Amino acid sequence: MSATNTSSGNANKILRSQEWFGTRDLEGFLHRAGLKSQGWPEESFSGRPVIGIANSWSEATHCNAHLRDLAEHVKRGIIRGGGFPLEFPTISLGEFFLSPTSMLCRNLMAMDVEEMIRGLPIDGVVLLAGCDKTTPAALMGAASADLPAIMVTGGPQLKGNWRGEELGSCTDCRRYWSELRAGTITQSDYDSMEGAIYRSPGHCMVMGTASTMAALCEALGMTLSGGASIPGADARRSALAEEAGARAVQLARDGVRPSQIMTEAAFDNAIRTLLAMGGSTNALIHLTAIAGRAGITLPLERFDDLSRTTPTVLNLKPSGKYLMEDLFYAGGVPAVLKRIEDLLDLSCLTVSGKTLGEEIAGAACYNDDVVLPRDKPLTTEGGLAVLKGSLAPDGAVIKQSAASPKLMKHRGRAVVFESPIDLKNRIDDPDLDVTADDILVMKNAGPVGGPGMPEAGFLPLPRKLLQQGVRDMIRISDARMSGTAFGTIVLHVAPEAAVGGPLALVENGDMIDIDVDARRLDLLVDESELARRRNVESGAVGDSAAWHGGPSAARERGYRKLYLDHVMQAPAGCDFDFLLGNTPVETHVEVAKHSAGHHTG
Repeated sequence: MSATNTSSGNANKILRSQEWFGTRDLEGFLHRAGLKSQGWPEESFSGRPVIGIANSWSEATHCNAHLRDLAEHVKRGIIRGGGFPLEFPTISLGEFFLSPTSMLCRNLMAMDVEEMIRGLPIDGVVLLAGCDKTTPAALMGAASADLPAIMVTGGPQLKGNWRGEELGSCTDCRRYWSELRAGTITQSDYDSMEGAIYRSPGHCMVMGTASTMAALCEALGMTLSGGASIPGADARRSALAEEAGARAVQLARDGVRPSQIMTEAAFDNAIRTLLAMGGSTNALIHLTAIAGRAGITLPLERFDDLSRTTPTVLNLKPSGKYLMEDLFYAGGVPAVLKRIEDLLDLSCLTVSGKTLGEEIAGAACYNDDVVLPRDKPLTTEGGLAVLKGSLAPDGAVIKQSAASPKLMKHRGRAVVFESPIDLKNRIDDPDLDVTADDILVMKNAGPVGGPGMPEAGFLPLPRKLLQQGVRDMIRISDARMSGTAFGTIVLHVAPEAAVGGPLALVENGDMIDIDVDARRLDLLVDESELARRRNVESGAVGDSAAWHGGPSAARERGYRKLYLDHVMQAPAGCDFDFLLGNTPVETHVEVAKHSAGHHTG
């Protein structure tokens, strides 16, 4: 099979991998010998597109623990398509086991993926991901390198089942944790749920961050249609992986880059899909970061503008009642896209080679209670809303589809916790001065203060209020929360407390006003009093060190120092300031170079 590509613009060029394997000199000798030592005869790779498989498999990331097997199906597809597979590992990020938070290392994984794509002798790459940070990290790295790429996610877990009730991870483990703390179930009851809620390979099966990002890959056009909702245990997930491998070969031959697919219009499609699904608040950060790598700016205002005109039509937990397995049977993400097709740019290209409109032309919904009709939406607006005001000058976010309607306009007294540790130590103190009408406020859990912006924003309700029957109250922080979580919770307050944002100045008893419909979040304290507090606290707003002994780059080393020196705030995607934009890798090189033995990308 010839390595020469005759697609438009690539005449008289060869695929970049042939600079490694096609020369009859010392370098070519060494490169071919390296593959032959693994049992590959030259006929297996000579003249063929080399397709990398960036595999985020790890036993420490249970959502990705089956990707080793899925990679074998990708390899089948690559070979079937006339290519040669070259699997390599990447960092794997799992929220369950990685301390202090996997978000701290999302940018590190993105850098890992980017540099491996740049450095290896590959013409395209299949991105294998699953857990919620691995998918955006892989897309960020691929967008930066801009070599032909296609995403394959690991798929959602099968539905949990406990005592006859269908469970979704970890929406229901959070719900029952509150019941345990309220005393309505026993520790033995709660323990018995552990083996029932995670019962198959895959990621969380509610519309959490992993499911959200997988679905947004479809809306962006970076994965094959229908791929987000196939359960990880379903044979059709393996078949999809094989198809993706074969498609990756053609993308490499044609030199179709992520930048040709992840356009500004495609990001608008992804935002619309996020809002229509009631997806994770984390997706605002991740989409903004991915877009930044493509040189596209996604201001918070864009999310909110589109939210005003996008109904929530997906009835999945934590906003609704169903699970990802139900969505698959109902028609998958294509059924959601079909519901809102008049709001989408259907001319956007996808990795299949078809437009988004062509992909969903035949889509159908098989359960109108899972994907709701437009005239019977879960909410008339999108699942997310962006708030601004004196407490969040640069913005904050709330998942309004999973909040209590009666709390969407509220004025209450602040009950303040200086950090997640302070919260943990005092939230169940029977002497805590708190009522259901108060507003819980937590500081120092943002990108710098965390560090890494941990999923600490799902502030637990005080035990004494739970025992009184309270199940929701307003909670505000500069943290993130899991996409599986729910409640009237304001997140991503920016600027964060650790860099001198107004959140740092909030004291017990201050009045806070929230009006979601008006998109306002205000601290009702005179500016003169706030100025006095600033002077007492630090003397200068914007000090990079946390006001209450948080992390400082001067006290850190290695990656954490790099992180603290360069991480941006939540509205900018929490990416590093030096990683904005991309530097595309050459997909093809002039035939004249073929004899030179030059192998760098």
